[in-house]
Amino acid sequence: MIELNCRDARPIYLQVKDGLRHLVVTGAIQEGDQLPSVRSLAATLAINPNTIQRAYEALEQEGYLRAEAGRGVFAARGREDDGGRRTALLRQLDEAVTELVFLGMTPGELAERVTAAGRKGGERT
Repeated sequence: MIELNCRDARPIYLQVKDGLRHLVVTGAIQEGDQLPSVRSLAATLAINPNTIQRAYEALEQEGYLRAEAGRGVFAARGREDDGGRRTALLRQLDEAVTELVFLGMTPGELAERVTAAGRKGGERT
């Protein structure tokens, strides 16, 4: 599910957050799927439950998860109010596109990549 790396410079909660985000975005965890409880996931990963709670809360703020009182935490459908995540990703995309064009990739090749990625994303809905 999620791999933690003690040599990674990022804090553990960010590794958990990024791992869970990746699982949701790739469709490994689909919209409506229930995630493990904070205590259960903490025990599985052998880390403090507060770390899991922090990751869950951050992902809820970004729109990847939704918490339902008394029921648990579930994967959510992306939303427009993403806490700035979309803006940050678009900035990274712009930088990557600029460098790829510099390295010789054509706008047509880039468009094909975007189209292919969109098809992959559409498969999980």
